[in-house]
Amino acid sequence: MIRRQHLNTLWLCVPFLLVGCGGDKMGELQAYVQSVLARPPGPIEPLPEIKPVDTFVYEPGDRRDPFVPDAQSEPEEEIAEAGGLAPDPNRRKEELESSPLDSLRMVGTLDLGNERWGLIRTKEGILHRVRVGNYLGQNNGQIISIGNDAIQLTEIVSDAPGQWRERAATLALTQ
Repeated sequence: MIRRQHLNTLWLCVPFLLVGCGGDKMGELQAYVQSVLARPPGPIEPLPEIKPVDTFVYEPGDRRDPFVPDAQSEPEEEIAEAGGLAPDPNRRKEELESSPLDSLRMVGTLDLGNERWGLIRTKEGILHRVRVGNYLGQNNGQIISIGNDAIQLTEIVSDAPGQWRERAATLALTQ
């Protein structure tokens, strides 16, 4: 009930506050607006003429169709050897994969139920929670274990186009 009384009092005060917005200069402003509105409108420029475009029919003959990509213009894809190791190009990238591994800091762990989470701080100071299976760093690093003092991960790095190898990496707890 008290809140409703305060609200009613506020609504009664609003018109008095708005009266204070007027003043001697309002008359000048209104006169200027009236003078601008009294001016005759100027002529409107006509729209520019639209010139017709000549049509062209493409007759390819023995030339290639420009709307179909050819083998030379297609980017080379890095193809792994049959049964070989390669990162999944269709996998959705995680947020921490945009940061270099050396810019990430492990600052602790968190046990929730039967699952252990690692706490990672970026160089911007943002704290992230990660678990086994998440990806870190720019070399397709996947977390394989989270200990009390370090996070172990396996990175997939390129030796040459189409050739990949695994590399172990560790993100140690920092104080």
